[in-house]
Amino acid sequence: MAKQPAGVKEFFRKRMVSLKRKPQTIALVVLAAAFVYYSLNLTKISNTTAKIQGQGMGLAGFVTMLFSILSLVCFLNAFPHRKKVNIPMLVLMFVMTGAIIWCDFFYSGRITTAVTRAVNPIIPAGANSFISEAASMLKVHRIILMIGAALTALLPVYKPLLKKINTSIEVEANEQMGRIDISGEEN
Repeated sequence: MAKQPAGVKEFFRKRMVSLKRKPQTIALVVLAAAFVYYSLNLTKISNTTAKIQGQGMGLAGFVTMLFSILSLVCFLNAFPHRKKVNIPMLVLMFVMTGAIIWCDFFYSGRITTAVTRAVNPIIPAGANSFISEAASMLKVHRIILMIGAALTALLPVYKPLLKKINTSIEVEANEQMGRIDISGEEN
């Protein structure tokens, strides 16, 4: 028997089976996307910190990067393979995610203060356009983090719904099983 290519339908069926086994993967992918998004835009954050030089801005950026990595590690340790959920790691992951969201709000506040101050305001246009880009990036980062935290918190809700999805395949050879002679007698 030659092996036939599985096709697109089989590819998606296999992905659905893996999601049924590990539904926490959905939240993990969203949280990892938030980390990658922040990491790819780190130059804007660094340039903004160097331009504005607000108190605590560098620390907020550092805490965001550090807690992003550590929260992913905590998430992976919270859902060990074939074991119950590790509640302390899950709580620690939520605390770190909350701290990241707070750091994003803090950093955005420092940007707003620098742009709207009465004496020598920084204009986020032209050569300083990276400041407005950093502010909008932080908004998107917060939204992605909140979605990831919500998906993690709602895991007990959508896990049974994923289990109800039928991913079985029908095999035509199973109907002919009654005609196979298994007695061991030769004719």
